[in-house]
Amino acid sequence: MTGSANPNARILTGECFCRAVGYTVVDAFEYALNCHCSNCRRTTGSAFKPFAGIARDKLHVTKGDDDLMIYGDATGHNAHCRRCGSLLYSLVRNGAYVHVAMGTLLDDPSIRPSAHIFARSKASWYSITDDLPQYEGHVVRS
Repeated sequence: MTGSANPNARILTGECFCRAVGYTVVDAFEYALNCHCSNCRRTTGSAFKPFAGIARDKLHVTKGDDDLMIYGDATGHNAHCRRCGSLLYSLVRNGAYVHVAMGTLLDDPSIRPSAHIFARSKASWYSITDDLPQYEGHVVRS
């Protein structure tokens, strides 16, 4: 799904659990998905990671930059709070996009997850009970 390209889009705020790291992001996400891969499950400690994707330059860390713990490299990483461990976002697609962990948003985004990805590797103890499409891997765009 395509998000709004409106230059007047709302600015959303987000933060980690201990509130040491804060960020803003434009409410113009291009897609939102629920990822069930084992990496997302381990990173979040949950059954899946709801995330919203947007161009990297649309997200700005507003406080606690020194408290970010980066796991990965300059073109792909997970950004956690060094103090509380919260996953805030993942840098993906060769550094061009971020996947914002939707649970860290303080404001309600206009987008909602549109599908489940990596459903084949979902936690055995979790049942997907909604009607969203389920993909074995990444969403394949035509």
